[in-house]
Amino acid sequence: MTDLGPVDWPPEPIRTERLLLRASEARDRAAFIELLASPEVHTYLGGPRPLDELEREMPETPERWPGSFVVDLDGAMIGQILLRRATGHRRPAAVGKADLGYLFLPRAWGRGYAAEACVAALDWFDGVLPGEPVVLTTQTANVGSMRLAAKLGFIEVERFHAWDAEQWLGLRSWS
Repeated sequence: MTDLGPVDWPPEPIRTERLLLRASEARDRAAFIELLASPEVHTYLGGPRPLDELEREMPETPERWPGSFVVDLDGAMIGQILLRRATGHRRPAAVGKADLGYLFLPRAWGRGYAAEACVAALDWFDGVLPGEPVVLTTQTANVGSMRLAAKLGFIEVERFHAWDAEQWLGLRSWS
């Protein structure tokens, strides 16, 4: 994980109308494994990871690093929001900017949880790093993700071909 700069981590949990964004805990391990092994979740992300590999390699408390929020609904993890510096990005428009990512379990799809959680994470980000631009990349074939990017205020910077598919790079900037 690349750093977000001078950000204290983990922050206080973030409450929305229905959700809680928080740091991961040991009780989230099974949900992380389910998320990473899900063929539906990884349709546009290169495919799921093998379940036996995840069981072996997943730490007791997974994904506990700055910028990784567990999305909690009624005490159970339903997804993850990621905000990390895009230093390894191959697109010049993204380098050095914060990169927003999200993964949700299929049972949480279609209920507005991703939008609610992303808005809360972006509001938090704006509070700790005011004026910092954020990028988001998704496959153009991922209609739900494209809709969410527009809803969150991301504007298309470019389309490019990678990982055998057309990709979309959007920018959200409040400067």
